[in-house]
Amino acid sequence: MNKLTRTRRKELRLPELIAVALGGMVGGGIFAILGVSVEQIGNTTPIAILIGGVLAFFAAYSYVKLALLYKDEGATYSFYKKTFPHNYLAASVIGWLIVFGYISTLALYAFTFASYFCSQFAFLYHPWGNKLVAGLIITIFAVINLISVRGMGRIEDFLVYTKIIILLFISGLLFGEGDIQNTLPLIEQGTTLPSILIVSAITFVAYEGFQLVIHAYDEMENPQKNIPRAIYSSIIIATLFYTALAVAALTVIPKADLIADKEYALAAGAAKFLGSWGHIIVILGALLATSSAISGTLFGASRLMAVIARDGYLPAILARKIKFYIPANAIILMSLMAFILVLSGTLQVILEFGSITFILVSLLMAYANFVRRVQTNTPYFLAILTMVSLLVAGILIFIFEWQENREQLAFILGIYALLAIGAVVYSRKKKAMKS
Repeated sequence: MNKLTRTRRKELRLPELIAVALGGMVGGGIFAILGVSVEQIGNTTPIAILIGGVLAFFAAYSYVKLALLYKDEGATYSFYKKTFPHNYLAASVIGWLIVFGYISTLALYAFTFASYFCSQFAFLYHPWGNKLVAGLIITIFAVINLISVRGMGRIEDFLVYTKIIILLFISGLLFGEGDIQNTLPLIEQGTTLPSILIVSAITFVAYEGFQLVIHAYDEMENPQKNIPRAIYSSIIIATLFYTALAVAALTVIPKADLIADKEYALAAGAAKFLGSWGHIIVILGALLATSSAISGTLFGASRLMAVIARDGYLPAILARKIKFYIPANAIILMSLMAFILVLSGTLQVILEFGSITFILVSLLMAYANFVRRVQTNTPYFLAILTMVSLLVAGILIFIFEWQENREQLAFILGIYALLAIGAVVYSRKKKAMKS
């Protein structure tokens, strides 16, 4: 067993780990949030995205500290369980939350992939065509993850670094064709500080994915050094990239087009202002971005689901692995649930459910780090600042939902109610087993 463990730890190096994190972050999120952000705060969108990156960095700090303390591939779930070892309900709740948060992001990435892909084919440019393609791309990467960890890592390397190059090229093209004057005034009339902060909170889902690195703890080289390197590097890269892409888009694509075209706004803008080749490059970049996001998220999240199932908070069958370390049943079920969400939800519901869920989970991680601040060597002030920042972000999204779409808020709360029921049932089963 020790030999197998050592072999797995050599399979994922720092480049693969950064690729997994960027694969989870730079995907459907940035394409989905761009139109929503511009609709709310116009030219101030890049600032809100930058603030969102700072918020993600705060959240990542707690994850890194707890990862180095606990040395556990279970990440969010395991950290909370080990911080509060006798609270079965807390462990079950956070386990269900994080798993379904990942399922929502899988659905988001698949939805965005399908939107770009189907926009190029008239016979697929239909809601059901989108859903079919979304299901197909989820299936493809489920199969890849079932076959080989090393194969997934190499494919993820190619997808992530290729998409970064392509999307940076797109940003350069947009800058070359655009006019920086179009981004002025930076803060337009009607844009307020609360609205900027609300958009920053909504953009948080675009940074979700950095913690996927931790789920591969048993399959990476030198985790104590490579976890912080991979997580912090990926967040910095993503923040700079998102900000540059938002500025570039605003310089050339009219805000009305960004708002109207929503998740495929970049492609629509490129078609109008960069010609057919620019349009093709944007489509290719979007497909690569969402593909790698699906692969990276499915890789890390399925391992987390297996850990939770092994502990008795999800059906035990999900803990079974093939080739000693590939959680096949978890990969299959997660893929199926993501497709069901694609079939039943809308883009905005998926986007905002994901943002709320990951802010809530990150807040709980910040609280766990606060409780263990002596062991993790975390300054008291920094632990408090992290918790307050994430709490304010979560409250702002709920305020936004209440003001803009109460029916959607009710739907999201309904999902949380179902998750709470499942968490309570399994926590009671766990408690009964321990009695």
